[in-house]
Amino acid sequence: MKAKERYIETEYGRIWVGIYGEAQPGIPLLVVHGGPGFLSMPREICDFADRRPVIFYDQLGCGRSDRPATTERYTVAHYVDELALVREQLKLERLHIMGQSWGTMLAAEYMLRRRPSGVQSLIFSGPLLSSPLWERDQRAYLADMPAEVLRVVSAAEESGRFGDDYEEAMMEYYRRHVLRLDPWPDDVTEALGKLNADVYLTMWGPSEFTVTGALKGADLMSRLPEIECPVLLICGEHDEAAPKTVKTYCDRIPQAEMTVLSNASHLHHLEQPVTFRAVVNDFLSRAVRGSITTEAIS
Repeated sequence: MKAKERYIETEYGRIWVGIYGEAQPGIPLLVVHGGPGFLSMPREICDFADRRPVIFYDQLGCGRSDRPATTERYTVAHYVDELALVREQLKLERLHIMGQSWGTMLAAEYMLRRRPSGVQSLIFSGPLLSSPLWERDQRAYLADMPAEVLRVVSAAEESGRFGDDYEEAMMEYYRRHVLRLDPWPDDVTEALGKLNADVYLTMWGPSEFTVTGALKGADLMSRLPEIECPVLLICGEHDEAAPKTVKTYCDRIPQAEMTVLSNASHLHHLEQPVTFRAVVNDFLSRAVRGSITTEAIS
């Protein structure tokens, strides 16, 4: 299946959009990618287009979208406005939203800041909803890494110099908690190479476990009860979004349920695609029927 591509013009640059299954009758699914600074990766997710339009867009500065001359637009506020603009331009009166990693925080911020109508459900995949809890979980994972990895990370953070040895330590960590497939698929490797470091460093930091950017301290825990639509939280057994923490998110959201995919990590939709599709399709069907439970499932 091939996407229908277009660009949305904004005052800060063009935003790339890719639409799969445009003619399908189901309520559209808008996918908000992670990073910050990453890009849309349609593989596996685009398969939901057998029932509904599935829409991807690359955030400003990311992927196929334009890169502004300065980093001043790399903020939560800008990306919330951008999400609202994409929805408006595509005339998505009713929709489901799937956020991935940082995209879950962006989707949640959109719901909390804009209070939009017409959002039928949210899917938080590998959710980042509290930077302090995320940091805590990464540090716990990091403590289980080999001593040499710990030494390299500690030395880099102390000196502020993040060289090749730090990159190697980071990748060893990612192979445990980001994607456990061996080897990594070519499209994942290529996508990682296209990450916009300006966005990532401005908003996050040198790696998943070294947080120095604007999102340090960002925490939506106290406001999660304000999300009123049905929510599915889904993560992998070895996910950076640690299952125990995802459960605390789930417990705060009134209409939420949770699934943990075994033998999977952050990119669990690539590691367990069949189970991922089944869980999400079931949730979307029940969300439309109004039969979402408030109990977490695993």
